[in-house]
Amino acid sequence: MHRVNLDPHSFNEQVFNYASFGIALLAPDGLILTVNPAFERIFGYTQEELDGKRFGVFSLPDDSVQNIDELKLLMGNEAEVQLEKRYFRKDGVMIWVFLSVRLFCNEEGQPLYYIAQLIDISKQKESEQRLQETVERYTSLKKYNHDAVISFDLQGRVINANAVAEKITGYPIESEMIGMELANLIGKPNVDRILEEALYDDTVELQIDSLVNKSGEIIEVLTSIAPIIVKNQIIGFYLICKDISEQKQLVHAKETAEATNQAKSEFLAMMSHEIRTPMNGVIGMTNLLLDSDLDDENKAFVEIIRKSGESLLSIINDILDLSKIEAGKTELQEDVFDLRNCIKDCLSVISAKAEVRNLELSCTIHHDVPDYIYADEDRLKQVVLNLLSNAVKFTPSGTVSVAIKNMKAQPPLLGITVTDTGIGIPPSRLEEIFEPFTQIDNFMARQYEGTGLGLSISRRIVELMGGKIHAESDGVHGSAFHFTIRLNERKLREFSPSQPLTAAAMKKAKILIAEDNAINTLVLQKMLEKMGHRVSVAVNGKEAIEAALTESYELIFMDIHMPVINGLEAMRTIKEKLAPEKCPRIVAVTANALKGDREKYLALGMDDYVSKPINREVIKRLLVCSSSG
Repeated sequence: MHRVNLDPHSFNEQVFNYASFGIALLAPDGLILTVNPAFERIFGYTQEELDGKRFGVFSLPDDSVQNIDELKLLMGNEAEVQLEKRYFRKDGVMIWVFLSVRLFCNEEGQPLYYIAQLIDISKQKESEQRLQETVERYTSLKKYNHDAVISFDLQGRVINANAVAEKITGYPIESEMIGMELANLIGKPNVDRILEEALYDDTVELQIDSLVNKSGEIIEVLTSIAPIIVKNQIIGFYLICKDISEQKQLVHAKETAEATNQAKSEFLAMMSHEIRTPMNGVIGMTNLLLDSDLDDENKAFVEIIRKSGESLLSIINDILDLSKIEAGKTELQEDVFDLRNCIKDCLSVISAKAEVRNLELSCTIHHDVPDYIYADEDRLKQVVLNLLSNAVKFTPSGTVSVAIKNMKAQPPLLGITVTDTGIGIPPSRLEEIFEPFTQIDNFMARQYEGTGLGLSISRRIVELMGGKIHAESDGVHGSAFHFTIRLNERKLREFSPSQPLTAAAMKKAKILIAEDNAINTLVLQKMLEKMGHRVSVAVNGKEAIEAALTESYELIFMDIHMPVINGLEAMRTIKEKLAPEKCPRIVAVTANALKGDREKYLALGMDDYVSKPINREVIKRLLVCSSSG
């Protein structure tokens, strides 16, 4: 055995000088007598700088143990005390040390000195702090996560879980869930797949779409899986489950609502077709009668029928319009049109009623308002006519005026105001009047006719056109309705005004009407014949095909809903059998007039689209397109 000849004094001296931990010799009052080199390195002071200082001088102000006396109290009856303590270095940096202080006494028990030993544990404390922060983050994540978080080991046993997991599964964490087989919740095949394949197959979690709770109920979940890695070793997995039962119920409710809306839309389309078709016949036939040689008395009778029919159609249109807009089935048919002509037409329509009441009609259009705008002309007319009709209806005497100006806003807006000197609107009802079925004169024993839908429809149309509408009135001196619509300046820059539609612009055409309703056929046939065109008739799709293949036509009005072969099938057959240069323009005709119909029928191969009732201006436009095409 090898021996080293080293006397105890030399050994103690070498330990003191070369130890990696700090050593200090302290007087009974805590005065620092001497320190070793490691102590100097730990605190950054030299022996000379420590002379005359007491041991507690480095302590933090808020530490519970500051000086040697407090250390002595901490010792009690023991000769040594050990604790972790914070100190300041010379450069102001705080450090953590493991401190061991031992008291040495003489034979009489009187204190002689203390030996303090210090180990710098700052790095260890930093590691502990990081670990603590990690643990707290994990605990916080687990505690406050809205999803169930379940950790399990490589044997498929639950390690821990959060409160949400306890709530979803029904198993208490401490007493039942910890240590239980995860297979009780998601089934053994799923557990086996996770343990064998989850690290390299991301689709494993997609196959776990439910778990079974303590009561045996199946809970639908969305699952995520993540490995638990400690010291680069996988020790288990996290199973994170989001309960989607409520979302599934919402989806089901949404699908049910959509199905209901679809049924409502189909009913709306049917009602639109069934009501508009006979009304089209009534109004069309009265117009034809008025053009015939009737004596004054019969003409008056027919005029009453026509006005009654138009009133009834107006009410029907209001109800169907509101239903379509609320169901999102209405869309704008935007194009460039002459704004001044549009307003002129509106004033012409209302002028007869205004004349009966001796009302003065006026219109002011500011100089900076463009001649042409890009919008839905028919819808704009509908709003303006509704406001003008109300103004005339509720104005016993005085004036009704229209003012139009450029709002100079971003995005660009056109402002239109209809003002009257009528009975006014109570200020408390200025917002209410835009609600469906609300009458301005409810409080007046129904002096005025109407459905109470016009303003509600107008508001929805204006909003569709990118604007807003509101009313102003003091309830006595008339009222003013202001609304705006969006101006599409880019479309206007692309536009060049075309020639007006005149009879000279249209050549006499040979036209086929494919329509199964005899009254509608007669109305359209007489309109076309009065315009000088030659007309043939087919009462179903089969006859339409035969006529188109045996004779040459410039235009076919094709009703969509016909017996034997419907209009779409007839159109496809005609286009398949005729060369493009010999195929007439085929116009889809329907009474539905629902959102997307135009685009749908054009996409299916129709050359144009119109909805019933068809007026002369629409026919003129189609014939001009046909002759120019």
